[in-house]
Amino acid sequence: MQYDLHLHSTASDGALSPDALIHLCAEKGLKLVALTDHDTLSGIRAARSAAEALGMAFIPGAEFSCLWRRQTLHLLGVGLDIDSPVLQDYLDQLTAIRQQRAEKIASKLIKKGIDASVLVRAQAIAGEVSLCRPHFARALVELGAVRSVKDAFDIYLGQGKVGDVKAEWPDIERVIELIHQAGGRAILAHPTKYNMTFTRLRLLFEELKSWQCDAIEVSYPGLNPDQGRELLRWVKHYGFLLSAGSDFHSPESSWTAPGRFPEIEVNDQHVLSALVPSGQFKALWS
Repeated sequence: MQYDLHLHSTASDGALSPDALIHLCAEKGLKLVALTDHDTLSGIRAARSAAEALGMAFIPGAEFSCLWRRQTLHLLGVGLDIDSPVLQDYLDQLTAIRQQRAEKIASKLIKKGIDASVLVRAQAIAGEVSLCRPHFARALVELGAVRSVKDAFDIYLGQGKVGDVKAEWPDIERVIELIHQAGGRAILAHPTKYNMTFTRLRLLFEELKSWQCDAIEVSYPGLNPDQGRELLRWVKHYGFLLSAGSDFHSPESSWTAPGRFPEIEVNDQHVLSALVPSGQFKALWS
């Protein structure tokens, strides 16, 4: 594909710096990309500068954690005004939420016999970006508690494990409103990855529509073709725009790469039609 609306860098839990990520996208032949790091905009300026130097179209974004009926979901906000004061205040709140969560994760790991330096090590690995579970995973490897990042998630940090601490994220309705206040479009990310039945997913879609969510991500790596067809049917039924992206994090993940996801048609039903000026849109996709 020649675009990707779901990419991560070292500004959150990706493996490549924003600059290196954009260069990889260029090598893959992409014409347009959005950087969507978790709950942060700290990589946007470097990524946009690299994209401009390479002649690529760039869309600023973020992937926001939020709650719907006590379940954690992810919303992509794309086309954001990164200088929006409302957005900056909100991101400061999210940083505090992530720090509280990190302290809880560390406390639980220490009670399981992990060295008390695990939080300090994880923070050092994270540097100035938001502290996430992958940083704890690398800290556990450094401490010799596990052999690999994968083992860290399998034993300590994955779903249902001791370090799987749920944060009290803001409600999804509030996040949609915030994205719109910052001039962006709200997209539900990878809907089949939340282990919902389609009955529950349709309930979510109904409420998202009432809250004016703009689009649903309907193409991404790992999407079962049968699920994909059912997903697309209901997304069109509720009248959402379509979106797609690789959710790329690392070159070490052989199952994904920038621009690698099942092809969908780029037309006036695609969220890009609402993000890119009509003249540029036709030039990019004709």
